[in-house]
Amino acid sequence: MAIKRFAISLFSIFSIVFGLGAFAADTGPSESAPSWQAEAQKEIKANQYDAAIKTLLAANQPNSADWNNLLGYAQRKKTPPDLAAAERYYQAALKIDPKHRGALEYYGELFLMKNDLAGAEQMLARLNKACFLPCEEYRELKDEIAKYRAQKGIK
Repeated sequence: MAIKRFAISLFSIFSIVFGLGAFAADTGPSESAPSWQAEAQKEIKANQYDAAIKTLLAANQPNSADWNNLLGYAQRKKTPPDLAAAERYYQAALKIDPKHRGALEYYGELFLMKNDLAGAEQMLARLNKACFLPCEEYRELKDEIAKYRAQKGIK
């Protein structure tokens, strides 16, 4: 009986550790996502960033790290990008949830857009701590940093 309880507890811990995660902007919405989030993620996936911004602003969820992350992503990806707005939203997301993997990755990418390699590397270090095991967000930002270094001739 004790072994069975231990196994159930261990399974619960793994479910919590691996099942919880911040939503990335460029992934499809989960079935449990709020309607505003599902709609915005659908619009982002279709590269309709202005529509996503409109959807998110109408939802008005400033206390949500996911809402701020999605707004930051859409602001950064739209043409022309609004990097100042994107940065404000990423900072808000990380103030709410300092380990928000999507915001850490995308904020790191924003730093690269601003030619701030040190800032991007700081986000990568934070992602390394936020991911229990190497995660997709960490790998993607690490790859973007490597591409940036290669383009700039930095070792």
